[in-house]
Amino acid sequence: MKTGPRPSNTGAGRNQGALSCLCLLFALLAPAGCSAPPDGETIRFGLPLPPTTLDPRQASDAISYRICRLLYRSLVDFDETYRVVPALADWRRLGPRHYRFALRQGEGRRFHDGTRLVAGDVKATYDSIRERRGRSPLAGTLSAIERIEAPDADRIDFFLSREEPFFPGLLTVGILPRALLADDHPFHERPVGSGPLRFVARTEEGGVSLLRVADGQRIELVPVREPVVRALKLARRELDLLQGNMPYSLRPWLQRQQDLHSESAPGNVFTYLGFNLEDPVAGAARIRQAIAHAIDRDAIVRHLMHGEARKASTAMPADHWLAHPLLPEYRYDPERARRLVREAGYSAARPPKLVYKTSSDPFRIRLATAIQHQLAQVGIEVRILPHDWGSFYGDITAGRFQLYSLSWVGLKMPDFYRYAFHSDSMPPAGANRGRLNDPRVDALIEQAERSQRAAEQLPLYRRLQERLHERLPYVPLWYESHILVRRSEIAGYRLDRDGSYDGLASVRREPRADRR
Repeated sequence: MKTGPRPSNTGAGRNQGALSCLCLLFALLAPAGCSAPPDGETIRFGLPLPPTTLDPRQASDAISYRICRLLYRSLVDFDETYRVVPALADWRRLGPRHYRFALRQGEGRRFHDGTRLVAGDVKATYDSIRERRGRSPLAGTLSAIERIEAPDADRIDFFLSREEPFFPGLLTVGILPRALLADDHPFHERPVGSGPLRFVARTEEGGVSLLRVADGQRIELVPVREPVVRALKLARRELDLLQGNMPYSLRPWLQRQQDLHSESAPGNVFTYLGFNLEDPVAGAARIRQAIAHAIDRDAIVRHLMHGEARKASTAMPADHWLAHPLLPEYRYDPERARRLVREAGYSAARPPKLVYKTSSDPFRIRLATAIQHQLAQVGIEVRILPHDWGSFYGDITAGRFQLYSLSWVGLKMPDFYRYAFHSDSMPPAGANRGRLNDPRVDALIEQAERSQRAAEQLPLYRRLQERLHERLPYVPLWYESHILVRRSEIAGYRLDRDGSYDGLASVRREPRADRR
């Protein structure tokens, strides 16, 4: 996360002073640092980082996942109430372990290379995930699939090894062409899907140039790591819109710019602190509990995030059917945190020491610094170690950490619990990055998966959430709001709760009255 003032001391005066410095920086840099974009028709969308992959089977980070949604189409999707709805296909349950999907006629049935999307492509896509167990993080989620058959061009039969009542909701992977899969095509660099946007090229700075299939609108995804520079490029017309990953202190300045428009919407992206449970310090239950009680989330949300977040008690937001309404919150209680540190065997002379890994994004470092200060007040010594995104994410998946912070994007299905917490889902088979190995957690996950109806599953998943709340592999922090800043002539972009970039499928540039 980042460096910055303590939350408890970040008052309006300090924010205004920091904002004045930023405005001065803009004033000094704007005349010489930027030039107008060479192509006024291309819509340029600013990213904080380049995607790590454009292969939907490997996309486990937020940026890659969101871009893959634009490049590929999947069998199913979710509506705003988190219910599974048809996308490429409708389905029927023909037996307890047999699902038949029928591909719809129309949109999404033509790959960007001109070939038609058929049932064999669906089978080949999911077979490739199952056969690449050590290489795709989705393999564990799809472990119930026993075999797949494609009796004709429009039908796919999934036969399962166990009953999976919510199985259709697992089939959200973008479909790949069978012929290219057979040739081991590098989808991670040269994607070929059937989504609303078609891949054109990778740019020199690691961005992506896309073409909208419906109307030929060119869209460029431009990575700009420094948030102040992203805002400057937006103000100078080098970018057209930004979503998220923008310091909240910059938003008032952006709102005052005549040609810019800013808006926000509540989000469901779950941000948390994660622990390496195999580490002797972070793995101690009392230390994790002390950390949970030492963090003043209200102060951080109020002062550093300008109120643009909702506190979280669990991974699923309150409007999700899986949410546990009675799960108690780990309330801010520094005295209790100090007592837990003492009970863990530490003292002022011998404090617990942790290394907190985070990305090099300035705002994330600032948040980490606020948490570092709050933990110091209860006797926990924290050293922040920021890395570029690739190194940071690589360390987290490899288990090279004690403490870290990340966000989960697109949590809709209960398969998340297997993917993130089952002992069989440690990387690379899944995302159990903290190495939780709890037979009771495993048993509850498996029992819920065997249940045939939602009414049976819900109490099991609530008991599972209670067990995770007790074990505390994560400290839930908040759900951050999504913020969009765009140029005034950019229209048609809609913010989604999960922070997707789906608005790029409909965004447009309207004529400006002062354009020549």
